[in-house]
Amino acid sequence: MSDLYAPQMVIRSRMLYFTWVPEDKDAVRALVPAELPLSDNAQCFINQYVVDSSDDTSGFEPYSLTYAGLDVKGQDSPQGIPGRWWTHYVNSNTDMTAYAAERGVPAHSGGETVLSIADGVLTAITRQDGKDLIRTTAKVSNDIAVVGRGQLSYLTKVDGQLTNGLYPFVASMADGWEVTSMEFLDPSHSIYALRPASPLEVTWGFYSPDAAFCYPGGEGPVSA
Repeated sequence: MSDLYAPQMVIRSRMLYFTWVPEDKDAVRALVPAELPLSDNAQCFINQYVVDSSDDTSGFEPYSLTYAGLDVKGQDSPQGIPGRWWTHYVNSNTDMTAYAAERGVPAHSGGETVLSIADGVLTAITRQDGKDLIRTTAKVSNDIAVVGRGQLSYLTKVDGQLTNGLYPFVASMADGWEVTSMEFLDPSHSIYALRPASPLEVTWGFYSPDAAFCYPGGEGPVSA
């Protein structure tokens, strides 16, 4: 692995990030440590994003990434955003995969995330080892509605110790944003447990053509 030291900075990433209510709440509960209570609706999260150039990072090479998991109670960021437990992390870059895995992230390489926009419709496809796992579509606009900023709280376990990392972000959020479909395409993959209820109920999210963040931020042990 190349010399990668925390924290790392990423700018100008293209990012679709949202939360939804899952179909099978028992299945998603089984993916989260028992000491972490889920949100009342057991909502899941996904971030499908692409970093197009090494000039957009402080140390990473270009990469694409889809990560997903569950919101939990009692571990909010300072801005009140729910803490989040990663269940899946599918990365295209082996060095970054190793960097994340050292911090307790369930990171796997061999991934590919592709974001494309045509006629105001964003299509985000996540693949692993050449097989499609998730396809999301959303209506987006070229106009920016607001700039979001703050910190996100992500939880992992390192050597059995629950750890909380704060990840600061600044993201230009597109106007007219709406997720129109979310398909989980491989029932044999463990990420299929996160599939949404029908009809799809999106509870929060955004598309940003220009999201910046640090990776990871302040980390420290916490009690559940």
